[in-house]
Amino acid sequence: MKLRLLLIVTLVLALAVPAMAEPIVIKFSHVVAVDTPKGQAAERFKQLAEERTKGAVKVEIYPNSQLYKDKEEVEALQLGSVQMLAPSLAKFGPLGVKEFELFDLPYIFDSYENLHKVTDGPVGKKLMAKLEPKGIKGLAYWDNGFKVMSANTDIRKPEGMKGLKVRIQSSKILDAQMRALKAIPQVMAFSEVYQALQTGVVDGTENPPSNLYTQKMYEVQKYVVDTNHGYLGYAVIVNKKFWEGLPDDIRITLEGAMADATKYANDIAKQKNDEDLASVKASGKSQIIELTPAERAEWKAALMPVHKEMEGRIGKELIEEVYECCTLKL
Repeated sequence: MKLRLLLIVTLVLALAVPAMAEPIVIKFSHVVAVDTPKGQAAERFKQLAEERTKGAVKVEIYPNSQLYKDKEEVEALQLGSVQMLAPSLAKFGPLGVKEFELFDLPYIFDSYENLHKVTDGPVGKKLMAKLEPKGIKGLAYWDNGFKVMSANTDIRKPEGMKGLKVRIQSSKILDAQMRALKAIPQVMAFSEVYQALQTGVVDGTENPPSNLYTQKMYEVQKYVVDTNHGYLGYAVIVNKKFWEGLPDDIRITLEGAMADATKYANDIAKQKNDEDLASVKASGKSQIIELTPAERAEWKAALMPVHKEMEGRIGKELIEEVYECCTLKL
């Protein structure tokens, strides 16, 4: 009788005390190192999201292609295998949203200020909306920085690129850019670039200094030229079904955390790239070639025809909208 009474009391107490809810897990996968602008911004988002939801959300970050290579990660997001990514903007062309390749056009932005007029304005919002039919929700744009060229031969002049095999992301604009320089573009996963440079499978690459330094590419590249010819940025994206299925209060809190992480990301991007370029120079393993205004004009003259060539792919009106926004003069 006593045992029966004890079981009844235990059952009543168990029903009276609500079970602790399991946290909502957000798997956030990316392909770069933790100490890059993107890596640091992802960590900041994790910190803010977990603090502000009081543990109701747990953000698991997988850097350095631990889960997926950059060719695989968007499909994984669409399938729900991960919930959040921050792929480079070049990744959306192969997905069928080729307007994002606008960001790959050489010398389309001449400053972070002009860049942010696009990403924070109507053009940026218009582009993000094009992802939704693909099951993707765009949350933010994160800067990395402006790209430098590197190779094992002196490429101070654009003619020095002729015949070099240069790694690029999968982008028709980047392909056209390299062909305009008479280089041979080689599409390759980011995680494979160091070994390809080391073994001579490719001769050179283009990257912001933060990627060049953190991936140790400078160890196998003799020359780095501060062309600043193109922008590399990321779109923070989530699985649309997952995001819209979150409780409203959780989603609103996460949106606030993302806004603050984005400000942090974009504040540190230029500083981080400047520091990493200085570290490459200090290593003595790569010679940093600083272009004169006249030399930079040569690079620009060699690459600007790509804008006209790609009007049919990106859209002439969209390109002209950016020109107007940024007061770009050809």
